[in-house]
Amino acid sequence: MTKRALIAVDIQNDYFPGGKWTLHNMDAAADNAAQLLSNARAQGDLVVHVRHEFPTSEAPFFAPGSEGAQINNKVKNLDKEPVVVKHQINSFRDTNLKELLDAGKIKDVTICGAMSHMCVDAITRAAHDFGYNVTVIDDACASRDLEFNGRTIAAAEVHAAYMAALGFAYAKVLSTRDYLASVPV
Repeated sequence: MTKRALIAVDIQNDYFPGGKWTLHNMDAAADNAAQLLSNARAQGDLVVHVRHEFPTSEAPFFAPGSEGAQINNKVKNLDKEPVVVKHQINSFRDTNLKELLDAGKIKDVTICGAMSHMCVDAITRAAHDFGYNVTVIDDACASRDLEFNGRTIAAAEVHAAYMAALGFAYAKVLSTRDYLASVPV
């Protein structure tokens, strides 16, 4: 087994069109994530799915036991692939994610998923701080419009700003195409 892991973060139904918290370009991001999953599985890489669930049913999205909190079928986990359920923004906080990676002697992590400006940002920074070599696949991540000081920042700008920040010091940021071209087939 390689010393590489693919972590698919929060690619859950509520983020897709018709869900409770729709993200910009989520379908395209999930399609790219599916390509990454196929490659990681073929390589024998560790594949970890992270699924966010809020603690109460009053949550704005990802309510416990809801269809919206389930992993989307485009990237559904295989039975042998671990699913880390989290209740925090950072996928490492109060979960067994680090233990899974360390048990697999993982050195390199590749991250995709949602939201770019929250959970993807948090896991990337934490993984770097834990000493992993981190790659983020920018077109396999999605965000949404945000509001600040009475103005709307478009999802594409939010996403670009976070990818630029992560690429500056925390991770290598690549497209799906460039990443797949850089790993063995």
